[in-house]
This record gives sequence, C-alpha cells and structure tokens, in this order.
Amino acid sequence: MKKLLLTLCLLLTATFLAKSQAQETSAEWTSFVRSIDVSFLSKELKFRLTAKAKVNSEDENSFAGLWVRVDNKDGETGFFDNMGDRPIKATEWESYRIEGVINDKSDRLFFGGLCLYNGQFYFDDFKLEIEDKNGEFQIVEMENADFSAKVLNNRIQAWTEGIDDSKPKRIKEYSISSYKDEGSNNLALLVEGKGIEKDTSSYYIGPLKGYSQQVGTIITMLNNLSDRVERVVASLDERETDWLLDDNANSIGALIMHLAAAEAYYQVFTFEGRGFNDEEKEKWQTALSLGKEAQEKFKGKSIQHYLDIYKKVREKTIEELGKRDDEWLLTVPPNAGISNYFSWFHVMEHQSSHLGQVLLLKKRIPKIEAKIELEKN
Repeated sequence: MKKLLLTLCLLLTATFLAKSQAQETSAEWTSFVRSIDVSFLSKELKFRLTAKAKVNSEDENSFAGLWVRVDNKDGETGFFDNMGDRPIKATEWESYRIEGVINDKSDRLFFGGLCLYNGQFYFDDFKLEIEDKNGEFQIVEMENADFSAKVLNNRIQAWTEGIDDSKPKRIKEYSISSYKDEGSNNLALLVEGKGIEKDTSSYYIGPLKGYSQQVGTIITMLNNLSDRVERVVASLDERETDWLLDDNANSIGALIMHLAAAEAYYQVFTFEGRGFNDEEKEKWQTALSLGKEAQEKFKGKSIQHYLDIYKKVREKTIEELGKRDDEWLLTVPPNAGISNYFSWFHVMEHQSSHLGQVLLLKKRIPKIEAKIELEKN
C-alpha cells in the first residue's frame, strides 16, 4: 500500500503559495485551507478531522466551523461538511470533529476552518487522521498544524486563505494573525472580521435603506446572483476562461459577457422604454447573440476583464433602480406587454440559468496536474 498514512504527499500548500498571487475581494465570510492528494486509493477509507476553536462576537449572525470537501476525479463533490448545521459559537476552547470517507473515485481532500460575519474566531491544533489497511486511524503529518509559525501579512504558513490552496483569495473584511492565550506560550490562529453589515451580505434578501421596499429586495436578489457568478469563476485562469466544450459551445468568458449584455438591454428597455440603438448594438450584440462570432471575439482576456464589465453594468442598474419606486416596478410600459417587475425578474432568471451552465462547463475543464511520485511500501 502506498505510504499514505504518515506522510500522504506532505501537503503542497507552500509550493502553491509561492506560485499563486492571492486575489483580493470583499465577502461576509472567509476560510483557510490545505489539501492532500488521495487519487491513488483503491478502496474506501474513513477519515476524521479534529481541531479546537472558539468565538468572541457580539454579532448574533457570526459563527465559525471546520470544513472538509472531497473533490472526485469526475469533477463532482464526493463529500462536503462545513458544520453549517452545528455552527461553532462557544466562547471557550472546545474540540470539534468532522468524519467522512474517501475512495477510489476521490481525487483531492481539502480541509480547514471558516468564519462568518463580525468577531474574533480562534483555531488551534488541527489533526487529520485516515484509516490504514487494518482499519486503524493514522495521523497525517503536516506542517504548522498547531499554528506555531507566526502569521505575517495575513498569510498562514503552510495554509492558504480561500477554499482551494492552489487559488488563494484575500478577503478585505478579515485580518489574520497569531494569538496567544493569557498565561500560555503557545500560539493559535486568530481571524477577525470587522465592518460587515447584514444587509450588505450576499446572503441577505430584503429591503435596503435608501430604496423602496420591493426595489431594495430586487437589488439584494440581483447581487446575490452576481456574487454567486463571481465566486464560481473568479479563480479561473485564461485557459479555463477561454475553454470550449465543443465546436458549438460558448466559453465561460463569453457567458459572463452575455450576462452583462442582457442586463444592459433590460436597462434601456425598462429605464428608457426602447431597444438597443446602433452604438449599443455594436457594443453588445455579439455578446447577446453568442455563437461562432463570440467564440472568436471573447478570448485572450482574463476572467477579471469580463467581471469588471459585468460589475460596471450592475452599478448602473443599481443607480437607475434607486431613482424608481415600487409603483414603477408594477407599471407595464406601452407596447411592452410585461411589467418592469417581470423584466427584472427575468434578468435574475436568466442569470440563474446561465450560472448552471457555467458550473457545468467549469466541471468539464480538463485539469493540468503535476505528476507526483508516491513512495510504496
């Protein structure tokens, strides 16, 4: 049996960090992660992840958790648990555990901690154990499992901020540092969230200050969907952004442009009561129509290029909606046949539909992986 249980490829996070530049973004939650290769398994094995944690927060929405995700070789998720049904809120150190299985379909096992909303979130003493062929649990050796290495510039030695250790993500609302309990010489990890408002969270759906009730609710729905789109695609490189499933497919980059184009169309349709003019057709029609022309036009750009365009369109949507009220939403413009409310519902429906397409495409993108030679007994 391959030497899984004591060294298990000795997590490659440090190498990933050296090669990857963390993308900075805003969010109401953050996480840290590392991973191991489990692609060589030939049988089902149990694993368990344990760690200590505590939370200090006056925000009733705040909580912490451990999390584990197993990615399968076919791109699907084989196992996932983020303690969402048993969130960590205890103010004193307690030990927590996640248990699961890996098997011959498994590709990589990711694990770490997560924090949501405002407060101080503390973690220590991570331990990953996996069954051996005799059914006994063995500890997987890993660097800085107890966070004894001092955190510098929000970077945890041998761990990565984000949910994929090959694609780090810096969350502006959170600071990461080392922490020492009073009377102790041992370091622990402290993640602190500040300034996160519930109604600015992508998980919040409802009225917003400064907007009529239904207009504000529509804006939160639109932002929830666009945030989902961004989270799914933000870590893609140019190869992945341009990849085509087949000769008739659209790339993910082209689909993001398509979402921006459709939203731009409904801006002029609802706010100005017209279709695209010639200048707007020149700018948006290829993205709106997709197909072969879009395959040629939308390539060779970073995913951030397309997201910046998408965000710029959304900024105008929110600005214009802010000038209108619930009565306007219910209005059916002349010759439109549908209310303004239905038009913006359709924009959300459209984005949700294409998000599913993006998720499918992302799972089908061929992987480029370094081959790792594993020592055999």
